[in-house]
Amino acid sequence: MPKNPFPFHGLSTKEVTERKKDVSHKVSEQNELLILLKDTVFEPVFILLIASAGVYLLLGELSEAIFLLSAVILVSAISFFQTYRSRKALSLLEVLTATKTKVIRDDEVIEINSEEIVNGDYLISEEGTLLAADGLIVHSNDFAVNEAMLTGESLAVHKNTKKENNVVYQGTLAISGLAVYEVTATGAESRAAKLAALAKDIKTEKPPLYKQILSFVKAMTIVGLVCFIIVLAINYYQTKQFLESLLSALTLAMSILPEEIPVAFTTFMALGAWKLSKTGILVKGLNTVETLGASTVICIDKTGTITENRMELSAVFVYKTGETLTESDLRTQSTLNEVIEFGMWASEPVPFDPMEISLHEFYKNQASKDERKEYSMIHEYPLGGQPPMMTHLFENKLGNRIIAAKGAAEQMMNVSGLTKDEKEKISKKIIELASSGYRILGVAIAQFEGNSFPTNQQDFEFNFIGLLAFYDPPKHNIEHVFNQFYNAGIAVKIITGDNALTTSTIAKQCGFRNAEKTIDGTDLLNMSDEELIKVANDYNIFTRMFPEAKLRIIETLKKNGEVVAMTGDGVNDSLALKSAHIGIAMGKKGSEVARQASSLVLIDDDLSHMVEAIAIGRRIYENLKKAIQYIISIHIPIILIVTVPLLLFWKYTNIFTPVHVIFLELIMGPTCSIIFENEPIEPDSMNKSPRKLSSSFFSFHELSMSIIQGIIITAFCLGLGYYYMQNEHSIAEVRTIIYSTLIFSNSFLTLSNRSFYFSILTTIQYKNILIPLMLSISLLILLLSIYFTPLQNIFQFVPLEAIDLTFCLIAGFASIMWVEIFKLIKRRIAIHNNQPLKKSDTDHAIV
Repeated sequence: MPKNPFPFHGLSTKEVTERKKDVSHKVSEQNELLILLKDTVFEPVFILLIASAGVYLLLGELSEAIFLLSAVILVSAISFFQTYRSRKALSLLEVLTATKTKVIRDDEVIEINSEEIVNGDYLISEEGTLLAADGLIVHSNDFAVNEAMLTGESLAVHKNTKKENNVVYQGTLAISGLAVYEVTATGAESRAAKLAALAKDIKTEKPPLYKQILSFVKAMTIVGLVCFIIVLAINYYQTKQFLESLLSALTLAMSILPEEIPVAFTTFMALGAWKLSKTGILVKGLNTVETLGASTVICIDKTGTITENRMELSAVFVYKTGETLTESDLRTQSTLNEVIEFGMWASEPVPFDPMEISLHEFYKNQASKDERKEYSMIHEYPLGGQPPMMTHLFENKLGNRIIAAKGAAEQMMNVSGLTKDEKEKISKKIIELASSGYRILGVAIAQFEGNSFPTNQQDFEFNFIGLLAFYDPPKHNIEHVFNQFYNAGIAVKIITGDNALTTSTIAKQCGFRNAEKTIDGTDLLNMSDEELIKVANDYNIFTRMFPEAKLRIIETLKKNGEVVAMTGDGVNDSLALKSAHIGIAMGKKGSEVARQASSLVLIDDDLSHMVEAIAIGRRIYENLKKAIQYIISIHIPIILIVTVPLLLFWKYTNIFTPVHVIFLELIMGPTCSIIFENEPIEPDSMNKSPRKLSSSFFSFHELSMSIIQGIIITAFCLGLGYYYMQNEHSIAEVRTIIYSTLIFSNSFLTLSNRSFYFSILTTIQYKNILIPLMLSISLLILLLSIYFTPLQNIFQFVPLEAIDLTFCLIAGFASIMWVEIFKLIKRRIAIHNNQPLKKSDTDHAIV
């Protein structure tokens, strides 16, 4: 556990247990199950099946009614299981994404979920965190908060231990310093509780693709209702049998409703979010899962994203002597270097930034006397300005003062009253150090009498004393990560607060494209929108960036039609994270504000997981597309087999009944939402350009192949059935022939539609144990329904001769396998256009 640096022991484990309230804010498991059960019972297909069972009972066909009711239970159970599984995955994600906070307990600093806070806890709030409870400050270092969420005023409100200014509120943002506060109210008792309650009542926006699906399903429901009325009327006109006509109409209505599609969407997205969490990525909304695969640009920070975020102090330039000391020089010196000493005083007393931690460590190890406990901070100027700097004022009991500042080297030179020649001398040293990939900080000191401190830190009369050079090595895998992004057609841009030369040097070491061209944030703000559009396209490195500049570059990329992903970790990144299509917060070094503003969190700050996330996003989209195309392809023959004989006045019109349709539902439901969801990513998926975010599954271009497949399946099924009908076979035999052909076609359709590019000989090698399992079950039930008398009677089938079943198999094979010729032509064209698939691409199939 981290050592407790504060003079508070916190509550003991026993005290926490005693203070915990016995109140649960979560919906009970029982209530959750009841809600799911209610949703299942009110599904249109459930109602149609119950109605069909009722008609069978009225007709006196008890066995069919019992079978149908049994099937209702099975179909509903499958639907219930899929929905429950999806919700369970999302609820587990909610636990993983729960807000965490630092607390002192049992004299140790630990991290807990905000829900575990009790009154009397001592919480620690640092710059960039959201306060987790109402409380009273008991310790602070120049602590300031933004209370805009309560007051509407986006101004810094300074807080301290004085009685008139020591109250803090849950949900407000710490914008500078550090504080320890004792909790006085949590949850519903906090001042922000009413706002939180209102937020819970706001309905979240549905993902765009889900809206398309609902629109399609609604349209098909209307079509089904119209067809129900027409078939009921025509059938009754022909037979004068109302119940039989009603049964035929119900059969058609059931065949038209594509209720599997919304279930498949929810299952794919929820399980996709859960699988992402297993790779080290927490997703906060289904919209993000849908958008991931369409990302065209990813904007990243340098420090901690492409580098290790170790920030090792590697060199010091002493301005007074002009010498540059290496790390080994510094460690062998008998006395503490003054640039390091004052760099430490310009850092936070309780450091959390890697550079400040490094300075404190050097001071601790080399100072002849540790004076940190003797001095108290009397004033602080938080990081600010363009480029940024920060200043700390310390004083001991004797009245001795230390005023130290550090920040961007350019800014420290500007505030130190240096001559042009002196600035040139320092600038040459900056270039020399930055060319080695070092991050450079300038250090200055000042003298000031009295307590009327300047409003701005830049108004002190500073003396420049030197430069601190930190080296943050690139991550070992970052070049490979960049290449994976490039291969996937995704542009990468670095947006950093560091200087141009350091960033460019590190970028070159990582194999980053176009690393020579850089542009500063101040230059961006002076550009017109037209100029910025060109710069956003031409440049890949943006340095000395501040919040407004980051936001403007993100907005410009979006205007250009890019789907933008943005990584960030600090308060200054929150605007850009919120604006990006996909805001990516860092789990380890990211601030709470950044995590709140983001749409996903990289748990271990490893950018390689974003490659996996995009691959999973593409896999989900591709597999959902396959599932929907499969559903449409198999629904078309069911609809046409019910309607065509009726409209063409065949001798046999009522070929399918609800019993047959429900069996197909039992096959289609798991196939589309379980089997296809489990399909691996296609080998070429991460070696082609991202899809357009505006693309739809339901355009004619996307559905044309499914429609053609469905029509051809229908032609073979009805063609073979018509042949048997014309040769004076019974309706039971014709029904068996058509149904067997359709089941065989469905099996080949499932295999063929695993890819619309690769051959079935390739896709058969994909790892998906559910494929053979589901196909075996469907074929087994088909054979039982033909040759097992009890099922044979329910399905109204007759046993087929081996030759007849062979004809059905051949017809089913032919109705689908023409697609393989189409895919072969497609591959030949791709090879002709010099787009062959690389052998190494098959590595992606394991995702």
